[in-house]
Amino acid sequence: MTMLAEYEPPAGGQWARVAPRDAGFDPAGLADAVAFAEANETPWERDLAVQIGKGHFEPPPWNEIIGPTKPRGGPSGLVLRGGRIAAAWGDPGRVDMTFSASKSYISLCAGLAFDSGLLPDPTRPVRELVDDGGFAPPHNAAVTWQHLLQLTSEWEGEMWGKPDIVDRNRDLASEGQNTKKGEARPLQAPGTHWEYNDVRVNRLALALLRLWKRGLPDLVRERIMNPIGASDGWEWHGYRNSWVEIDGRQVQSVSGGGHWGGGLFVDSYDHARVGLLMQRGGAWGGRQLVSSEWIRRSLTPCDLKPTYGYMWWLNTGRGMYPSAPATGFAAVGAGSNIVWVDPASDLVVVTRWIAKEAVDGLLGRVHAALRG
Repeated sequence: MTMLAEYEPPAGGQWARVAPRDAGFDPAGLADAVAFAEANETPWERDLAVQIGKGHFEPPPWNEIIGPTKPRGGPSGLVLRGGRIAAAWGDPGRVDMTFSASKSYISLCAGLAFDSGLLPDPTRPVRELVDDGGFAPPHNAAVTWQHLLQLTSEWEGEMWGKPDIVDRNRDLASEGQNTKKGEARPLQAPGTHWEYNDVRVNRLALALLRLWKRGLPDLVRERIMNPIGASDGWEWHGYRNSWVEIDGRQVQSVSGGGHWGGGLFVDSYDHARVGLLMQRGGAWGGRQLVSSEWIRRSLTPCDLKPTYGYMWWLNTGRGMYPSAPATGFAAVGAGSNIVWVDPASDLVVVTRWIAKEAVDGLLGRVHAALRG
């Protein structure tokens, strides 16, 4: 398989492009993949406030929007090989909401804490480092950082006016059609039940804010986005009521998705830079921005959900995307907003606003276009 010398796009400069054939692709096959992405737009409303307001995630009153939203663009994306752009479609420079792909950025914030010694052992209870009442006994006292990162915490409580019960019984396979979502169910012991619950993700974001004593957007900008040359157009929002006092300052706690508005607003180029950072084991420009140990932990399958790590989706056993290699992993947000990374193929694919059921077809086509 053709492999290119490593390349990192400069900050604010022209991103190098490579002809598909020179990148190891069959040009017709890659063109077919791009055409497939363009032809399979998500059925979501262009006005995302309307999409949320229709009760896609949950019915009123729990679907109340409390963070900013923005109308979405059309299908767009990038295919990188060797860090160079082999294909692009739509408007990759458009800053859009990214929904739960924000969770993978929360994982990076936890990784920076791990590397800095602020979070020496993710398997220890959160209450040992964060004492704000959110992890008081009996039930929440056993919740560890790893539980929160792997979505197995069963944390009980309310965040920013949204109780955790809102996302109990959530099933991503039937998102928008699951009548059991929001129903009460007996809580299990922390670490024994996997559930995709945005309220608990927001609890992790607040715990990391308290640990760092600074806003997570500022942290990510300083430690990740600026070093990898990202633009200044991305934003990471919380909610109108998610402000807390830190050392006498009001700091906003960000959200891990756009479920109720907020979350990361970013363009595809910046997403691709983060994907390239992950593809290269946390290194950029000769510097280790995130430790290889944290990357290893992030991509280790959760015992209860082998296709999930530390807020990165894994293709373990090809369980997420049957047409793509098991060596790949992804940041995934509703819509679909996806950063697919496969180090084994030297590949990063960013795709925005493609129909959920078409993602596997796109990734399968891109990989099939690679010449052996």
